[in-house]
Amino acid sequence: MTNILSAVQWPLQPQGHRARVLSTMALAIRTAATRLHPTLTNISTSLLIPLPLPIASQLRHYQSAYTGGSYNSYRHRRVLPTNTIIKFVPQQEAWLVERMGKFHRILDPGLAVLIPFLDSIKYVKSLKEVAIEIPSQSAITQDNVTLELDGVLYFKIIDAYRASYGIADHEYAMTQLAQTTMRAEIGQMTLDKTLAERTQLNSNIVHAINSAAQDWGIQCLRYEIRDIHPPDNVVTAMHQQVSAERRKRAEILESEGQRQAAINVAEGKKQSAILDSEAMKAKQVNEAFGEADAILLRAKATAESISRIASSIESAGSSGHDAVSLSIAKEYIEAWSKIGKEGTTVVVPSNMADAAGMVTSAMKMFDNVRRGSGLKTGNSGPSPAAAPASPNCTMLSSTTPCLSLENSKDRRTDAIHHNINTEL
Repeated sequence: MTNILSAVQWPLQPQGHRARVLSTMALAIRTAATRLHPTLTNISTSLLIPLPLPIASQLRHYQSAYTGGSYNSYRHRRVLPTNTIIKFVPQQEAWLVERMGKFHRILDPGLAVLIPFLDSIKYVKSLKEVAIEIPSQSAITQDNVTLELDGVLYFKIIDAYRASYGIADHEYAMTQLAQTTMRAEIGQMTLDKTLAERTQLNSNIVHAINSAAQDWGIQCLRYEIRDIHPPDNVVTAMHQQVSAERRKRAEILESEGQRQAAINVAEGKKQSAILDSEAMKAKQVNEAFGEADAILLRAKATAESISRIASSIESAGSSGHDAVSLSIAKEYIEAWSKIGKEGTTVVVPSNMADAAGMVTSAMKMFDNVRRGSGLKTGNSGPSPAAAPASPNCTMLSSTTPCLSLENSKDRRTDAIHHNINTEL
């Protein structure tokens, strides 16, 4: 009866007074638990004076599961509410009520009424998402590399009945299941794949945990690997590999740069050679055109000179013939003097000493040239009966072929010598 009156009067107390009372009672409970045993943190409600409802619903503490003389994990739990008639169930919590030791019902959030001495709150489960730390553990990869891994597991209770009666400690079970599943998944992957495909590894672990936790009424939302610690020698080898890869890329880039530079230089030389050849071609073409024009001009000048000389000889009469004979004899002597100076092998005619005969032969050749060209005394034009001469050549005799004016002087000299020898 005293407990009922305290529960009714408790909401009427000032908020500061209630906070001080709660703080004092929590400190007393922790002190008593520590004095009894360092690992004892869950004190039976039968040893305490039944507390009013608000105190029971707000008092929380952290405890550790003590199994086999070692602490396994730290988990957040609530102290079970005391058995009173009126209960206020918080949102996102499930209170499991047993009547005379048998499961009766699950209290929904809000007001709930219980029967004293018959109904008791056996389990309190939070329906919120919970994150628990997975301790670091060793795992061996497929290529026999030992790794140290830890992670964080996120889960929530979807069936409070199975989470309470299907397993004794669901958090401890989830921790152990996550560790074993992670070791199994790591054993199927190489070190490089483990480091590169962490997302796929997390997904595989979540799928394996959900397959095993269906009977517990728990759903694993996600699993995240926090740290992966390879051995020191593996870390050193990885650093060396990264350095070697960077050096390789640098050398490849440098070689590509040198190759491109060589290609550019070769292309430049090619273009330069093409331009030089085109310039040389243009130069040679221009020189050829210039030389051709010069040859034509020289030929025209030579032809004009011969024509005027012939006209002068015809107009001068016998004196002109004497002058030509003297000039031919002079050139004859000069030609033989040059042959004696320049060559070692000399072809000498049988009558070389007969200069007068040579002059006579030359004059006969000149008469043949005059008759072939159709020149008359006092008339420099060609004879109407004569055949038209080519503009680029001069007929030396009726039996002598047309000679090109490109080699005007030398070829005329050779033709004169040939006619002289023929006449002899």
